[in-house]
Amino acid sequence: MNKHPESIGPSEEQQITLRGPAELADALPYLMGFHPSDSVVMVGLHGGRGRFGSRLRLGIPESPLEWPTVADQLAECLIKGSERRDARPDAIVAFLCQDPVDGETGNQTMERLRPFAQRLRTACGALDVPVLEVLCISGNRFWSYVCPDARCCPAEGNPLAMPGTSVMAAAATYAGIQVRGSLREMEARLTPLTRSPATAQLRALDAAGSAMVPLLLDQERRQEVGAETLKLAGRLIDRLGKAPVTTPSLADINDDRLISDEEAASMILGLQDRETRDRAAEWMEGSKVHAALRLWRALARRCVAPYEEHAAAPLTLAGWVSWSTGDEPAARVALGLALRLDPHYTFAQLLHEACNQGLDPETLRRCLRGERSERAARHGRRAERVAGARPARVKPAGRARTRPGSTRPGPGAAERRRSARPGAQGRRGTRTGR
Repeated sequence: MNKHPESIGPSEEQQITLRGPAELADALPYLMGFHPSDSVVMVGLHGGRGRFGSRLRLGIPESPLEWPTVADQLAECLIKGSERRDARPDAIVAFLCQDPVDGETGNQTMERLRPFAQRLRTACGALDVPVLEVLCISGNRFWSYVCPDARCCPAEGNPLAMPGTSVMAAAATYAGIQVRGSLREMEARLTPLTRSPATAQLRALDAAGSAMVPLLLDQERRQEVGAETLKLAGRLIDRLGKAPVTTPSLADINDDRLISDEEAASMILGLQDRETRDRAAEWMEGSKVHAALRLWRALARRCVAPYEEHAAAPLTLAGWVSWSTGDEPAARVALGLALRLDPHYTFAQLLHEACNQGLDPETLRRCLRGERSERAARHGRRAERVAGARPARVKPAGRARTRPGSTRPGPGAAERRRSARPGAQGRRGTRTGR
């Protein structure tokens, strides 16, 4: 089977043939960019040689009662989405990835998930797309729900290949593809703090909420809050950009130290305004983009209970920047977390769908650049009008203009002047309404 160039980066000429369930199981982290723990993954296959196409990941529902509905939705999403983007898949392979829980063995986990695997097969079959293979990966072993041959797929399962020893691993290394670790580890970088600093952050969020929420409800003051939030974001991005580069875990700890509780609280509350969040999304490219991504991740970690839902804004920004810079796996993780917190968060919904459909983020980048240019042009025109305005000449009050040789106007002159200027009466009242 061929690697799909759009998601995992190799050139179109590079082709890898995977033979059997073992190599297919080993290829999964390279297809996704991470180890998809606690996940159902479906991958479309195209053509006679089974080229990898669209792929889809979702957390395995805890309740078996949800499995039939979820299976139907996943099948429809993958197949119909592939039709809209490119072509209907000719077949599908699926993976159920979950480590043993509550004292289970890997074999028991596999058996517990068997009804879900069967439901996935029937859901895809109902749409006339066969499922060639369904693998369960649990406890560093894998099982096939499809292969009946105990010689290659025994009941006790097969061990996964040692990392870095397979054909897929060698090709991925050659292509510069990196596996970022497990999904759980990636989500941990975006998860709110639970250790002792969370108490201080909670107090800062409470104080910021008391001060800022009334301002956000006032139209004029809301714009002032937005401007201050963006200024603070710029300062924090510059501060993070000067920090030394280190390993991801140490970088996250260092970033948390560089942002005070009060600064984080002000940013989190300020980003709840849609216009401010959209302006912040303009840090999507250039020299500051990676520092901006670190800021959005850090802010998501600071959304401690009961402010977890406030993390939807920084998580969506983190997903947008990741997608804009070509890191689709990280984008899907961040956007998925945002939608888990707020399923109706429109910006996250749109980005998640666009990312999953393989659309080019350049379309949205052009839109944001256009808004930024138009805003700068409006600001320039306003500045020109202010600079070119003539000072008004104010007439002395109580002085009436008289004709030469006359010391006072004749009878009825004032009335004639008022009647010659229609609309003069009431001008004081209309001026305040402009």
